Amino acid sequence: MKTRKPVFAGDLTFDPRHGSEKRLEAYLGEIGSLLGDKRRRESFAMYACGLFGEGDRKSAEPVAARLCGDPDRLEKTHQKLLHFLARSEWKDQPVRVLAARYALKLMQTRGAITHWIFDDTGFLKQGKHSPGVKRQYTGSAGKVANCQVAVSLTLANGQTQLPIDFSLFLPEDWAADPDRCRAAKIPATMVHRPKWQIALDMIDVALADEMPRGVVLADADYGNKTDFRDGLDERGLQYAVAVQLTTSVRRVHNGGARRRVGKRMLVEELAFSLPESAIRKTTWREGTSAPMAARFAVVRVEPMPGKEAPRAEQWLVIEWGLGSHRPDGYTLATLPKDISRKQLIASLKERWRTERAYQDLKGELGLDHFEGRSFTGWHHHVTVVLACYAFMVAEQMRGFPPSCHHAGDSPAAGALDHAA
Repeated sequence: MKTRKPVFAGDLTFDPRHGSEKRLEAYLGEIGSLLGDKRRRESFAMYACGLFGEGDRKSAEPVAARLCGDPDRLEKTHQKLLHFLARSEWKDQPVRVLAARYALKLMQTRGAITHWIFDDTGFLKQGKHSPGVKRQYTGSAGKVANCQVAVSLTLANGQTQLPIDFSLFLPEDWAADPDRCRAAKIPATMVHRPKWQIALDMIDVALADEMPRGVVLADADYGNKTDFRDGLDERGLQYAVAVQLTTSVRRVHNGGARRRVGKRMLVEELAFSLPESAIRKTTWREGTSAPMAARFAVVRVEPMPGKEAPRAEQWLVIEWGLGSHRPDGYTLATLPKDISRKQLIASLKERWRTERAYQDLKGELGLDHFEGRSFTGWHHHVTVVLACYAFMVAEQMRGFPPSCHHAGDSPAAGALDHAA
């Protein structure tokens, strides 16, 4: 057998010298048992191995070209993959659950799941026919661009992160245009849901699938919605979510048996009312070149949504950059009252892990390379990407060295003949 080069996704590695190729065969076989039909099993294994392999583009045509090896069979292989993605009737969720559990089993040997991270990412597109595409803001580009946007759920512990779910955001003008939806194969039952509602629906699915719970983290697009925070409370989930400076709260002072509540004010007002002694530098983790640190104030508050009664007492964390005079961010958190300042700040700062996951998913596994115009095809593509990422996380947790290099081709190629 020819020596093969390990496949990388960031710091994720698997190497045939350590039995990973046989594990990949078995893993794809487990997924195949959910797909049933032999052609689906073959196509899933082929597409997954194409995503694992090298190459700048990882859409159906270049994947077919790299895996086929026979120019005369290229078009047939390409069409087979297109059919598998856009028209084959298999369910995404069972595959995503199997993949998540496969990786979580290894992840949890290194540490319990601590966080559920919600975020959204953009997929830049040309034209107007890809499902959900329009000119809209995406943090991926840092501007308004013609793109699709998807909401994601990532589970994390102190070692790594595992994205387990993605859902395409359907803008209101799309939902109001049945002909356009029909052309993009969007189910007639799909309606416009704000991103925070998509996140709550994802939570319900994850809870039903008995995913290990963690503290919910999200930026202000989610955390600023009172309905989102109420939804987390109703589901018994702790959270640390960013809010905007216009969020209203009442400060709570606890001293001995006495509890006093201050007047209603915006969190920005509260920030400027604090004495300098309440604002302290805190380091939450070591960065690649320097410790990650900023200045923080941590106070107890009751959030005040509109004119309704205040919510339960919780933490308000206010952050200033080391050289900033104005606050850079505000976070509401329902973590325990006796948590230490450093633990509280370190917990909310774990949101960086979802950005790391996006880098690996897009840069190494082609998450944003799908070129079809089918709603089903987009979700099928994402499911294969998530399954590939889950396998690589599991291999990372097995502790293989991340710096082994060998000449040759992808180890995934050897699994293809056996997995289906």
